[in-house]
Amino acid sequence: MPKIKTLYECIECGREYPKWNGQCAGCGAWNTIEQIEQQPGVSLPSAVSAGYAPAAVRKLGDIDCDDDVRIDTGTRELNRVLGGGLVKGSVVLLSGEPGIGKSTLLLQICDNMAQKVLYIAGEESQRQIKIRAERLGISADNLLIAQSSDLCAIIAAIERELPEIVIVDSIQTMKIDSINSAQGSVTQVRECTNLLTAVAKNKEIPILIIGHVNKDGGIAGPKVLEHIVDTVLYFEGDRRLSYRILRAVKNRFGSTNEIGVFEMYERGLRQVENPSAMLLSGRPGGVSGISVLCTMEGARPILAEVQALVTKSGFAAPRRVANGFDYNRLCLILAVLEKRTGLFFGSCDVYINIIGGISATEPAADLSVALALYSGLCDEPVPETLAVFGELGLGGEIRAVNNTAERVRECLRMGFTHCITPKSEFCADGIKIIKASSLEEMFKAVKEASIKPVL
Repeated sequence: MPKIKTLYECIECGREYPKWNGQCAGCGAWNTIEQIEQQPGVSLPSAVSAGYAPAAVRKLGDIDCDDDVRIDTGTRELNRVLGGGLVKGSVVLLSGEPGIGKSTLLLQICDNMAQKVLYIAGEESQRQIKIRAERLGISADNLLIAQSSDLCAIIAAIERELPEIVIVDSIQTMKIDSINSAQGSVTQVRECTNLLTAVAKNKEIPILIIGHVNKDGGIAGPKVLEHIVDTVLYFEGDRRLSYRILRAVKNRFGSTNEIGVFEMYERGLRQVENPSAMLLSGRPGGVSGISVLCTMEGARPILAEVQALVTKSGFAAPRRVANGFDYNRLCLILAVLEKRTGLFFGSCDVYINIIGGISATEPAADLSVALALYSGLCDEPVPETLAVFGELGLGGEIRAVNNTAERVRECLRMGFTHCITPKSEFCADGIKIIKASSLEEMFKAVKEASIKPVL
């Protein structure tokens, strides 16, 4: 009989060692290395001689793919992020900070769907879930609750009840008794996810899994967890604020750039139908250092407020702080403004903030940040009816970006009368498009009498 091999594995990063160490060389964590027993693998000759049945093989054209392959969650924002709904047999991992609203979101979609849902509670009792459901106003007759951490018992319940959707809350509380490892360890999380994925594929049941995060904000457990599942969703937002953003970072069945916007209130999460209006609400008038950016989140254009504060520094090395914008990109824009336009920021502290908790990561945000910096340094307000987008080159030129038509239409829908864009052939009625090719042209356009700053 082959001998069982003993290894040691870090529960934080999954790195393996031949013997125990106090500190993991991979992630630097202390006392995270646990002993595991590795079963010997099966070689190819022994697998063939043992008479294993071959896997089913079918032609691509013979595989059915009807229109009912996706399941409507009853939540438009979640459907958008998933790419149109839940795909049968898919495994979706939802992660986020504690208290951000992961369990609330999944419990609410149970009330919106007509399908039979099995909710596996590993952290709460059935009575606790009932209390939370009553607080949220959920009384779904299609919802079944099972409280267990034994994954084998959970799979038996799935085979008996045959639900159409399964929710596991959370994967870090699940365990397989035959594995000699603690709950939440790398081995348990990996093997439990593998087993749930096999059930989802064989039964064609979509499974939604809630995952914890570590202190660095990443998903707790092995990195392979994100490779096993089909979709990885992050629930973002400050728990002290009411708005939440659901973002897809991996999606085998849709775009990874889509976001869903929610608002947390006393009865749970509520969809935000117009994110642009939400992000622009409360925008002050006649204040310098504020501009409006039109950014693309997947196929959705969103208007966001960019704030810049430029103030005299009391230190030899001025501060540069960016919230919601890349710090290195900010330094690059400051260098271009100084070199190409003669503006001087060397003795000033510079702070950039994107209002609403979103992150402006695409190059189209460059022009709006540059205009906000210019406005903050010169102490001249930007017109309230002006929106800006475009990429800034090192030569001070304004480069073209994609989806110009969609961005301009969103600006027009939100009541903006002027829009500064890179030079293109696009034209629209109801809004004046100012096509600038350099920073000088943009600053000149802002000073024009037709769109003079609001006083």
